[in-house]
Amino acid sequence: MTALPHPLPSYVSGTSSQPLLGQTIGANFDAAAARWSDREALVVRHQHVRWSYAELKQKVDACAAHLLALGLEPGDRIGIWAPNCAEWVVMQFATAKAGLILVNINPAYRVAELEYALNKVGCSALVLAPRLKSSDYLAMLHELAPELDHATPGLLKAARLPDLRVVIRLGDAHSAGMLNFSGLLQAAPAEAMTRLEQVAATLQFDDPINIQFTSGTTGFPKGATLSHHNILNNGYFIGEAMKLTPADRLCIPVPLYHCFGMVLGNLACTTHGATIVYPDESFDPTAVLETVVAERCTGLHGVPTMFIALLGHADFTRYDLSTLRTGIMAGSPCPVEVMKRVVSDMHMAEVTIAYGMTETSPVSFQSGTDEPLDRRVSTVGRIHPHLEVKIVDGEGRVVPRGTPGELCTRGYSVMIGYWADEAKTREAVDAAGWMHTGDLGVIDAEGYCNIVGRIKDMVIRGGENLYPREIEEFLYRHPKVRDVQVVGVPDPKYGEELCAWVILKEGEAASDEDIRAFCRDQIAHFKIPRYIRFVDSFPMTVTGKIQKFRMREIMSEELGLVAAVTA
Repeated sequence: MTALPHPLPSYVSGTSSQPLLGQTIGANFDAAAARWSDREALVVRHQHVRWSYAELKQKVDACAAHLLALGLEPGDRIGIWAPNCAEWVVMQFATAKAGLILVNINPAYRVAELEYALNKVGCSALVLAPRLKSSDYLAMLHELAPELDHATPGLLKAARLPDLRVVIRLGDAHSAGMLNFSGLLQAAPAEAMTRLEQVAATLQFDDPINIQFTSGTTGFPKGATLSHHNILNNGYFIGEAMKLTPADRLCIPVPLYHCFGMVLGNLACTTHGATIVYPDESFDPTAVLETVVAERCTGLHGVPTMFIALLGHADFTRYDLSTLRTGIMAGSPCPVEVMKRVVSDMHMAEVTIAYGMTETSPVSFQSGTDEPLDRRVSTVGRIHPHLEVKIVDGEGRVVPRGTPGELCTRGYSVMIGYWADEAKTREAVDAAGWMHTGDLGVIDAEGYCNIVGRIKDMVIRGGENLYPREIEEFLYRHPKVRDVQVVGVPDPKYGEELCAWVILKEGEAASDEDIRAFCRDQIAHFKIPRYIRFVDSFPMTVTGKIQKFRMREIMSEELGLVAAVTA
């Protein structure tokens, strides 16, 4: 008898006729500025900024030269603590040209988190906005470094921030011990420009250029360290997947401190000569809709919660969004029903889904603009060029196609490592170079990937492995449900039970029983949530990622489930 062939393994690798870019970010940006000098590079609506590529390059070069003139050396870390603004873009490219490592600091951080971030990576300099909403950044920094009151700008010596010497604030007001960012945009002396040219000639594309703190659910954040090669190439191939051209204008309401803004947004644009458009300093649905119309944007990025907010805007139908063509929905699982409405109601026929993580620069899967809609709404697309992915079981063995397991990525996009944390780096990246994502994925026979959840989010109820994403997708079909998240909570009998948090559409009302009745005879009984809670919002990060661990904590405490399990 002839033996049956082994099932196709869950391994895919991305091919492309386009080679990887062997450049630094600075060299690539200079080429873009020369090629598209007169085209608009950056539009920042809330700051009334409108710069061409040539104008942006002039400001970037001046800033880079001034940073070096302050005594900063290639390899030094410089933090940026600010919302979306023109200065953020200047810093992204100026630090790359000067060989400085830009440290993205979450705009939501408070005093203890700021202290940890600055000291963890040893920031020599910090650029900060005066404030954002209720966060007074200047006051928080002053709490950590009261020595600013008597410091010479550029020569700070602070007990709690021993590495920090240079503090640069945005805005025109004067703050003791700080420089003003506007001074960095003035024409730099000839000797400073010469020094910049000398430094640029020494930089290598594998040099570290960016540190992003990952928001873990336990322990302190880890500083994922990324190179020019990591994020430049990822931005380029993201733009290729979107078919970006110099005619495109991309609206970017997602935060710049995260890869979504600075890579999927800024670098995807600059590598293709497209225009970067910021509607506001942070996400505001009205500002986004107004900006798309006023700037005739052809692309729009967002996490699912942002698109849900736009579609649910009271005046949504009044905005002519017909200029839109493409964009990316990413950051968390994209509900099928929401994706369909983005295509039909927002005219984004070529919208793409992207999947990745900060440690992989970030994207490893992305759907194409011309792939069938059912593939784009139900998967995260196919493997990106020049990358590899495998799906493995708990023992690290590759599973057959169609079988869930942990998604692992290898290739140019994998981070250099976690800053000053070799042990954590080894836990995440194995000896063969595979980044273990902690995400549960399934790859089908045609190579499309579906993310079914986090390993930590998987619910094991009475021995059954349940994937919250599957149940969420079903509940999105309920005509009264606007948004829904499903988590597991402790249960003394089954180990875990399902709990659904539901946001209803405006003006709608429903009961627990309404939701359960909708599920009966449609999905298996053990997939029907035992607990249902109606809420107005979900706990989430600044980037729009749902904090399911907080939902579990809140429900466990409310229902006394922790006590029931541990008693």
